[in-house]
Amino acid sequence: MSGYRTLFVTERGQRHQRAALEAAPRELDVVMLCRPAPDELRSHLAEAVFVISERVGVVGADVISAAPKLKLVLRLGSLTHDIDLDAARAAGVAVSWWPQAGAIAVAEHVMMQILALIKRLREAEAVALAADDWGPSRRTDSDTFAYNWSHRNDIGSLRGKTVGILGFGEIGVELARRLAGWECTVLYHRRRRFPPRVEQQLKIVYAERDSLLAESDIVANLLPYSRDGDQSLGAAQFVAMKHGALFVSCGSGSVVDEAALADGIRAGHLGGVALDTFEWEPLKPDNPLRQLANEGPHWNVVLTPHIAGGAPPKGVTSFRATEYEPILKCLRGEPVPNRLV
Repeated sequence: MSGYRTLFVTERGQRHQRAALEAAPRELDVVMLCRPAPDELRSHLAEAVFVISERVGVVGADVISAAPKLKLVLRLGSLTHDIDLDAARAAGVAVSWWPQAGAIAVAEHVMMQILALIKRLREAEAVALAADDWGPSRRTDSDTFAYNWSHRNDIGSLRGKTVGILGFGEIGVELARRLAGWECTVLYHRRRRFPPRVEQQLKIVYAERDSLLAESDIVANLLPYSRDGDQSLGAAQFVAMKHGALFVSCGSGSVVDEAALADGIRAGHLGGVALDTFEWEPLKPDNPLRQLANEGPHWNVVLTPHIAGGAPPKGVTSFRATEYEPILKCLRGEPVPNRLV
């Protein structure tokens, strides 16, 4: 064995797996397992010194008891409700978590999308940069200013809005935490509903998808790609949304029927859309949302070139290298950060 056997359990695709493996320190012998069946996982546990669980995956007493050499369970992300802390404590196994910088960056981007649409940012910027003659200009002071000199309409506020999140993983968690400060009602829908204590901690309310679409002022798509979910957000779903509702998306681009979404804007049913991911990337010239955005800022369409996760100065590998820090500290005998047990 070239290093300490480390099981890396994930649901993410090959591209993310490769980045995690490339970032692994030489002290570790990392075995990547994607959605392993119980028997497959169990076959690797006997030699495991560390287990990394990325985003999801129950780590119960059966997993811990099957790994007699286990020193540390590391959860990438802050959701730890499905790790049996009592079993870990009894076995003398440490448990810690590590924030996912990429998930936090995407949540920040979604906040930007929401605020840009509510404040009609593209339209407001176009007015500020235009050379139109709006009348005499005077130097401002506490009593002299030209508030809303271009007579914009429909500039709203996020405070008190209902935000529905489709696909609620680590990005959804980080988004909900940020929305809490805006006094929003946060609805969520996912395949596996959270236990009540998690919902209470995050101040979120579970809703079936149809109810979420009908009740939300803003719908945020964070759904990953699946064959069953291909273009699952289409005309029927957009029509089911509130009149004037906003739609933002940093989930899989191929989940969204972009032509139907553009139709929803043109018909005046939706109040604005913002996307960072697309069915075809880079964007094709005939993309209906791109064409809509190019017609003018009045359509309230904000498109960004798949950058929500950020662009680390030293690349994705260095970005992910920090995720192994709790394990390296454990090996050095140093305090493990974010330790739960």
